[in-house]
Amino acid sequence: MTTFTVAMLAASPRKQSINVKLARAIERYAPDSLRFTWVRMDEMPFYNGDLEGNRPASVTAFTDAIRAADAVCCVMPEYNRSLPAVLKNAIDWGSKPMDANVWRDKVVAITGTSPGAIGTAVGQQHLRQILSVIGAHVMPGEAYISFKTPDMIDDQGNIADESVRAFVTAFAARFAGLVAKLA
Repeated sequence: MTTFTVAMLAASPRKQSINVKLARAIERYAPDSLRFTWVRMDEMPFYNGDLEGNRPASVTAFTDAIRAADAVCCVMPEYNRSLPAVLKNAIDWGSKPMDANVWRDKVVAITGTSPGAIGTAVGQQHLRQILSVIGAHVMPGEAYISFKTPDMIDDQGNIADESVRAFVTAFAARFAGLVAKLA
């Protein structure tokens, strides 16, 4: 069986982040064909074209990790009906310069969770639009989860709710199938 490397981008720097818990759950319930590498985004400065001649080490580490991965899984909260600045900044650094765009032809899955009824649906639509413009292959469909109870997912990624566990397992399986086809 072929194993694929997936860069896991958990776009929430909060301690006890419910999106980090969801990312751990995806990793836990994903098929064995996916091997996850957690990639940090919060150490990079805001994108500035003046730094292109001498990119910070944190930027080079990030872009090298995305380039080396077969696919990317973005797990994000929704801020003001959009994506978190830390993720947008990472996308900007990775897309520049255009001839070295690490997102082009990269298979990307998007998901997220929030306490609200529509999860992170609107923010995911915004992210989907951005990624498609820079040439990523975004997994079709929506995958957002309403985080209904504080213990729905524990710190190790175990999911207490059977229907949520089935949803996350199916999401990860669909992602693995797409990665196997396109990576």
